[in-house]
Amino acid sequence: MRKKVINKKKRNIYAFIDSQNLNLGVRNSVKRGNKMVYKGWTLDFKRFLIYIKQKYLVDKAFLFIGKIEDNRSLSLYKFLQKSGYSVVFKKTLKGKKGNNYVTKGNVDAELVLHCAKIQYENYDKAIIVSGDGDFYCLIEYLLKKRKLSKILVPNQYAYSRLLSEFRQYISFISELKTKLEYKKNGSVACSTKSATFPPS
Repeated sequence: MRKKVINKKKRNIYAFIDSQNLNLGVRNSVKRGNKMVYKGWTLDFKRFLIYIKQKYLVDKAFLFIGKIEDNRSLSLYKFLQKSGYSVVFKKTLKGKKGNNYVTKGNVDAELVLHCAKIQYENYDKAIIVSGDGDFYCLIEYLLKKRKLSKILVPNQYAYSRLLSEFRQYISFISELKTKLEYKKNGSVACSTKSATFPPS
């Protein structure tokens, strides 16, 4: 007697990445008093994409970033797109902070809009890559809709404690240095080490 073959529909898994939170979260060292509890390192964005595709079966990775019109930044954007990211740009503005001018380009609204509306019908499960507590309501919404797969927090020593409520879904990228650190003499031709990620 023939066994009945059941065709399971493949689940679409999308990652939504807060680029600045990811970049600085991994790169910035963390001190507690006089003690260094975490030594920052440079993330290899190309390897990171390969990693989440293999580990979490991500079909599409949306990377949200503020757009700056200079040669260094444009080179970064081309590298990220060539690596396989679907890059979503946010317009940036120059603002004054004290005596200095800074670039402002918060991507939170864009990430929420794409995840909860624009791409919502196209995926079955979502992975949020950020340690920002501003995404609490989005994560809570995805959980209620049974669409939350994972929260990848860049740094276990520097993230919003609001997200602790979802600890069973959290994994820390900062623990993956041996797998994801950018190595100058490695196979990747371009890194984000000297590139500018506008504030998110």
